[in-house]
Amino acid sequence: MQVKLTPRLKKIADLVPINSKVSDIGTDHGYLPIYLLQNNIASHVIASDVNKGPLETAEKNIYLHGYVDKIEMRLGSGLEVLKAGEVDTIIIAGMGGILISELLDKAPNIVNKIHTFILQPMQAQEDLRRYLVANNFKITKDLLVKEDHRIYEIIVAQQGSQAIEEEIYYETGLFLESNPKDLVEEFIEGKIKTQKEIILQVKEQNSPTAMKKHTECEKKLIKLQEVLAWLKQ
Repeated sequence: MQVKLTPRLKKIADLVPINSKVSDIGTDHGYLPIYLLQNNIASHVIASDVNKGPLETAEKNIYLHGYVDKIEMRLGSGLEVLKAGEVDTIIIAGMGGILISELLDKAPNIVNKIHTFILQPMQAQEDLRRYLVANNFKITKDLLVKEDHRIYEIIVAQQGSQAIEEEIYYETGLFLESNPKDLVEEFIEGKIKTQKEIILQVKEQNSPTAMKKHTECEKKLIKLQEVLAWLKQ
């Protein structure tokens, strides 16, 4: 029985290098590891979760699909479930960007042996990109995928250094042009709407924090509008 992934997970699966050894951190139901093996993308997968319930669900799914010998299940937080060098690709999807940064930061001995990082933050995407660039990661892909009226951001990174030409790239991603134009325009329009909403919320407040936030959002709004204008050319 073939596993059918959601658009978000399918996009992540498409980014996994062929014949790689993968760790799916926070595997939830285990469908992604099963898909990777069914489609001969990964040779071996370590699936982990910090909670026992989801891991038990994943174990049942993996057993039903006959991959008990190729998918290892591990209970634990983040990258602490891994040993240095046993995988070359790490997937961390469905967590906040700050949490993903913290998980990477806690395990330098594991991180240093990884070739490909596929990261899908649910929020704080800008914070995650800043962490990656500041900590000797190179962002190689920034992809968008729409699922159930929400646009998700997927970041692919490797070891290396990177110079960021414009601050706004931390917000928008570095490779907008690699995504469908209509999806990118919708994505940027959504970010413009968010900045306008924040500006309205803080403009009547007189605290130094609120005034600083207002100024930052105004600058970001101008840049986002410039990006949108460039896209529509």
